[in-house]
Amino acid sequence: MLIIMMAYFKTARHTLLDFPKKLVFLLCLAALCAGCSTSYKNTLPPALAEHIEHSLTFPQIKESPDSFKGKLVILGGQVLEAKRLKNSTQLTILQLPLINDQEPTIELTQSKGRFIAEQQEFLDPATVPPGSRITLVGELSGSIPQSLDETIYTYPTLIIKHFKVWPTYPSDYDRYGSYYRYPYLYPYPFASPYWGRYSPFYPYYPYYPYWYW
Repeated sequence: MLIIMMAYFKTARHTLLDFPKKLVFLLCLAALCAGCSTSYKNTLPPALAEHIEHSLTFPQIKESPDSFKGKLVILGGQVLEAKRLKNSTQLTILQLPLINDQEPTIELTQSKGRFIAEQQEFLDPATVPPGSRITLVGELSGSIPQSLDETIYTYPTLIIKHFKVWPTYPSDYDRYGSYYRYPYLYPYPFASPYWGRYSPFYPYYPYYPYWYW
């Protein structure tokens, strides 16, 4: 943050008239950096974070769910169904691997199965409609067999202790901006093979793959 501010003041031509604009810019930049520094892990209560069994994987849980009762784990996925029971709300979730900041991937083919998570405090099913991506910390409570199409599927079950619902992106939303699309518009390690003498950076990046690959 300090380096960015120093570079900004060093390169900009400052006048008294545009100083307020520069001050607003720096305040917005500081707020943005502060927001980015808060990770999902930091939102967890310490009593939960320090007891999570990070070495316990979902395939292990799925193989023998009753063996890990009482263990605290962090899982993520996409909600398939949410329904209100008499004293709780039950979520049926398609498991998905967690990536940056414990956010579930959007690649459904990477799923290793399904599980059921129960929220014992009031949770309106409308707030977690099918398709919602969720990360949760929960206590494993065993398993339950339920019908799935023409088979009986054994769902690992857990009691939710903490959860986060992630934003939903429309199908045509570009999360990473045009500069990261293919072919790339600036020198990037995964640039298009069509780079070459037509690149504005030629001859610095004339070939694909690059020399350091």
